[in-house]
Amino acid sequence: MGSMFTFVSGNLALDFIGTVQSRRTEFTDLLETPGDLVEWTVEAALLDSAPAADTGALADATRLREATYRLALAVTHGESLAAADRQLVNNLARGALPELTVEASGSVKRSGTIETALAAIARSAVELIGGADRGRIKECGREDCTRLYVDTSRAGSRRWCDMTVCGNRAKSAAFRARNTETDTHAVH
Repeated sequence: MGSMFTFVSGNLALDFIGTVQSRRTEFTDLLETPGDLVEWTVEAALLDSAPAADTGALADATRLREATYRLALAVTHGESLAAADRQLVNNLARGALPELTVEASGSVKRSGTIETALAAIARSAVELIGGADRGRIKECGREDCTRLYVDTSRAGSRRWCDMTVCGNRAKSAAFRARNTETDTHAVH
C-alpha cells in the first residue's frame, strides 16, 4: 500500500498543511487519528520511529496546522497575520526539537517525541512566514486543489503544487475543453 501523504510543497510546514486536501470542496483530513499523525511524522523524516501520540497531541497538531494555514494564506493575500495564530505557532516553535545524531554508518538518526516533531513543524512555519521565501508561497492553480507550496522556479511562475498530479490534470482538462469547443464549432 502506498502512502496517503505527499511531500511536494517545498517546505515542511506547507506539507503538513497539505494533510487537508480540497479545503473548499471536499475537505479531506488525512490526520483522522493519532496513528495518522505518527505516520506523517515518520514519512516526513522528522522522526525515525513512531512516537507515542494521543488525541491531545492530534488536537495540538490540528491547531498548529490550521493556524499555519491561515498565516500562510494571509501572506499570499498580503493580509495581516492574526495575533492568535502567530502566538500559537510561536509558542510551539520554542519547544525542543527532535534530536539528530550521526551513526557510525554515516546515517542520521532522528529521535524525539510527538511534541518535538510539532516544534519542528512550527519552526519551519516561522522561518517560512517570516523569511525571505514568504513572497514565494502560492496556492495551487488547479481549481479543487488548495495546497500551498513554495514556488522555487527562477521566474516565480510555477502554477501547480505538483506537475505530475495537478499540472497534468489541469493541462488535460484544458485540452479536453479546447477539443470540445473545436468539435462544437465543427458541427455548424
